[in-house]
Amino acid sequence: MSAPAATAPAPLAPAAGRLRSLSTFLYRRGTLTLLLLLVPPLLWFGVVYLGSLLALVWQSSYTFDDFTMAVTPDLTWANYLALLDPANLDVVLRTVGMALAVTVACAVLAFPLAYYMARHASGGLKGFLYVAVMLPMWASYIVKAYAWTVILARGGVVYWFTGALGLTGALEWVLTLPVVGGSSLSTSTLGRFLVFTYVWLPFMILPTQAAIERVPENLLQASADLGARPDQTFRTVLLPLAFPGVVAGSIFTFSLTLGDYIIPQLVGPPGLFVGTMVYTLQGSVGNLPLAAAFTAVPIALVAAYLALARRLGAFDAL
Repeated sequence: MSAPAATAPAPLAPAAGRLRSLSTFLYRRGTLTLLLLLVPPLLWFGVVYLGSLLALVWQSSYTFDDFTMAVTPDLTWANYLALLDPANLDVVLRTVGMALAVTVACAVLAFPLAYYMARHASGGLKGFLYVAVMLPMWASYIVKAYAWTVILARGGVVYWFTGALGLTGALEWVLTLPVVGGSSLSTSTLGRFLVFTYVWLPFMILPTQAAIERVPENLLQASADLGARPDQTFRTVLLPLAFPGVVAGSIFTFSLTLGDYIIPQLVGPPGLFVGTMVYTLQGSVGNLPLAAAFTAVPIALVAAYLALARRLGAFDAL
């Protein structure tokens, strides 16, 4: 009995044939394929993102006529010199001071929890902690800010809790302190600092936890075997190796606090921040050049901060 004759493959449709030829052509030219894949995101990043940013910086040199409220393309340094006026400089220093305070507080609060998540928590508990840290990030930012105005107001949760502990007098004394105090927690700098720290804390915990997890366990054991006390092991082994993660987290907490304009409007005393100043200048006054000059402040600060973070190896912890 003879074997059945092999069935000839069905001819490809013209469109399928062209696609297969194109696929084969791109497969044999990997560099061209990679270039075609990268062109759209590079165009978007280079033209749309960086282009709009450069246009913003360029417009910060335009001239604003206070009488006609018109913006003309006459280049001037007056907007940047205006940043040195005492009122504007106070806005910049207030914003930078808050960003630094929030960054330090987030680092102090995040490190113990990050260490526990990296070294002790496992299985379901570790997953629960991850979800607990990220859960506030999934909620609406504005809803959280509004919720904190209720929590910090007189009659709110914080006042009720301090009253239950008999600490109302201590809280009122803190609110009488200059700079940090106010008529209530919701209208004080302390309350604004608490809300900033709450909102940006997850951005510090996750990079720090990742950095601690990458520290080899045998280094800590070797330090203990050589007679180092726990605090010495922390200062000389764990903290230096995990520090790039803290710096990586601080990039988020510092830059996000610098540019925020919602929390300063909802919580705290009426002093302006850089974000609220930009919002006011471009929305109510129409002084776009000065608003752009204010925007250049966080851009310059964050650029310098990123350069420092790169030298500290923070990008390896992201």
